[in-house]
Amino acid sequence: MSSVVIYCRSGFESDAAAEITHHAALHNVAGYVKAKPNTGYVTFECFDPAQSEQLLKQVDFSSLVFARQWFAGVLLSKMPVEDRVSEIKQVVGDFPLCGDLRVETPDTNEGKELSKFCKKFSTPLAKALEKQNKLTRDHKAHKPVLHVLFLANDTAYVGYSFSNNNSPFFMGIPRLKMPADAPSRSTLKLDEAFNVFVGKENEPDRVRPGMRGVDLGACPGGWTYQLVRRGLFVAAIDNGPMNDDLMETGQVKHFREDGFKYRPEKRNIDWLVCDMVEKPTRVSELMVDWIVNGFVRELIFNLKLPMKKRFDTVYECLTLIRDELKKYGVGYELQAKHLYHDREEVTVHIQVLKVPQNLYS
Repeated sequence: MSSVVIYCRSGFESDAAAEITHHAALHNVAGYVKAKPNTGYVTFECFDPAQSEQLLKQVDFSSLVFARQWFAGVLLSKMPVEDRVSEIKQVVGDFPLCGDLRVETPDTNEGKELSKFCKKFSTPLAKALEKQNKLTRDHKAHKPVLHVLFLANDTAYVGYSFSNNNSPFFMGIPRLKMPADAPSRSTLKLDEAFNVFVGKENEPDRVRPGMRGVDLGACPGGWTYQLVRRGLFVAAIDNGPMNDDLMETGQVKHFREDGFKYRPEKRNIDWLVCDMVEKPTRVSELMVDWIVNGFVRELIFNLKLPMKKRFDTVYECLTLIRDELKKYGVGYELQAKHLYHDREEVTVHIQVLKVPQNLYS
């Protein structure tokens, strides 16, 4: 298999293409990108077919910003619509035994038209692959995932990803429900960020009732809402008005201040969240300031992107953050992702592991 297939948001194909090209070069994998605007996916074609799997093993999927999902695969076109199963069975002959099957489409209007077919097609395909000993009868989370990405009724990429280095979500998209009482739709950005960066299994330890949070640029309270529903006490920083229902919870204190000037009185903040509309470098510098001064343990913030050179802008900001934290001797873990509920922005999570006390004492 020569193709690495990458799912992305429609309109961000050039950014996903630039990113996989960057990582392929770092790992000395030669190839070229195939990308068409507004298709919701790109492929990296390896000159050496064996290196597609190499990329999936050597590149940390969590380090990819614009990729929702990926797999190593091959393109099947002009499949007979009366027997697509047989065509796919021929391709998977050399695949490892997989523990999950995902029959998917790109996240586009054209893809949505195929979604009903994909659901119906999944069952007979799964049964055929089980008989072929290429798919376990029951879901096995530790085994590879078999992907079939339909582009049309007779065209699909077929391949597999590794369950320890891919997205656990179908189509790479967490399915979240908009809360009826949330102040704004932006609330889903932070809910998704907790799902992706922290995970349901870790939330009870990392996001506990009684913790302290700060929301910079909080108005009207979409992100504050997610902290409140997780039991945090929140300092909401914004010159604008906050949602009345949030204020009545007794968990929110509203400070009418500039988010770039506010600093807490004590170094005891568990979570800082920020969705301010500002230049991404300025937001990055603000987050570094909070970290090196020991104000906060974990952060989730958005970097608003320009219309052009989005990949370059993101990587410049992440490099700035990493260089500054390294200079000050800060221990941390960082992950950035263009989430499903993001638009022209990227969400960043930083868990602070160690801050030298001499930086702020």
